[in-house]
Amino acid sequence: MWLFIAFLAVPVIEIALFIQVGGLIGLWPTLAIVVLTAVLGTALVRQEGARALNDLRVAMRDLGDPTAPLAHGAMILLAGALLLTPGFFTDTCGLLLLIAPVRRWVMRAVAARVQMARFEMGTGTAHTDFSDARPPRPGQPPEVIDGDFIEITPENRGNQGPSGWTRH
Repeated sequence: MWLFIAFLAVPVIEIALFIQVGGLIGLWPTLAIVVLTAVLGTALVRQEGARALNDLRVAMRDLGDPTAPLAHGAMILLAGALLLTPGFFTDTCGLLLLIAPVRRWVMRAVAARVQMARFEMGTGTAHTDFSDARPPRPGQPPEVIDGDFIEITPENRGNQGPSGWTRH
């Protein structure tokens, strides 16, 4: 229901603001402001997006929690969409989402409403030898990895695709 109200209210607010601002400063200055905010917003989105991507890389490299950089990235993406949408209300919301303290406030407000039931992460080690794989859970059959192979000789090399993998 909230989404329906937003889809109904946002265009009404934008039209009312266009009429008010256009009546005060005229048509061409109003259109120039809308185009200018889209261009300026694109540059700001690129800058903030690069910062969020760097924060995500650092979190992944250090095996930290990537939740905050991912949330910042999602809000920056939303800000970009809002800034490219013509209108004063959406531009204002988009510009606000490009401010890091505002994004942190939004994250705290959303986190207060969300409750996590369970979170599980692996050890982060790759296994080449499956002899040290995790033991099966009680009542579960052991994990079995079954595979086939085909020996490639010069005679049957014609069955390969361009990547070198055989097709079955």
